[in-house]
Amino acid sequence: MKNVLITGANGQLGRELSYMVPGAILTDKDDMDITNENVVKYWVDKNHIDTIINCAAYTAVDKAEEDVKLATKINVDGPRNLAKSGAKIIHISTDYVFDGNGHKPYQVHDKTNPLSVYGKTKLAGENEVLKYADNAIIIRTAWLYSPYGNNFVKTMRRLGTEKTVSVVSDQIGTPTYAYDLAEAIVQILPQMTMQNRGIYHFTNEGVCSWYDFAHEIMKISGLKCDVIPIPSSAYPTRAKRPYYSVLDKSKIKDTFGIKINHWTTALQNCLQRF
Repeated sequence: MKNVLITGANGQLGRELSYMVPGAILTDKDDMDITNENVVKYWVDKNHIDTIINCAAYTAVDKAEEDVKLATKINVDGPRNLAKSGAKIIHISTDYVFDGNGHKPYQVHDKTNPLSVYGKTKLAGENEVLKYADNAIIIRTAWLYSPYGNNFVKTMRRLGTEKTVSVVSDQIGTPTYAYDLAEAIVQILPQMTMQNRGIYHFTNEGVCSWYDFAHEIMKISGLKCDVIPIPSSAYPTRAKRPYYSVLDKSKIKDTFGIKINHWTTALQNCLQRF
């Protein structure tokens, strides 16, 4: 597929997409500074870009509480510059735009109320994309993991050599295998129109806590580490996390005909690649 630009190509999702979208222009922060509007415009015009898949983001959730300026530049200014380039855009966002006080899966039109700098900047980035891009799709996702980069699955496998590991059990959501999200994006690309412009949700199917997720990782990996459930209060962090952030995926399934794996199936598929 030609004339596609993937930003954040060295990240988890970007790496998966780089294998699925042959011929795409791959960029990362060392190649193209998305916070510079002139640089973005140059890249888009030079390469005759038709569609941008923006996987670039400031994702250090706790560090963002202190590094507000940089988080804003990458998560707000960057998406604005990409949206203003004139290309179609698929922009990746997060479940952190919600406060997690709900008790049923969040739909795309539900009220947002981010609790952290990360969540606030990602929500602002969504708004910039919708403001400036005529043809835009925003995909909120959660708990992303893959064989690449740093993520919860790789951390648990590393800690699995210990006798025990403590994991919070009162934060509920759904893991997302980056490969499955990348496949969904590839399926969406040829279907992008002005009529289906807007916000969508994608994670794998099902619901679990971080404790459940860790337990399943150890089980499938054949690790004997005992996973101990703890409350979030026993593991304080700078940024406040949503306690419940399950996302309703009916819109993306109905609009684009996407079938989604259960999170346990997706995890098995991922661990086979390790």
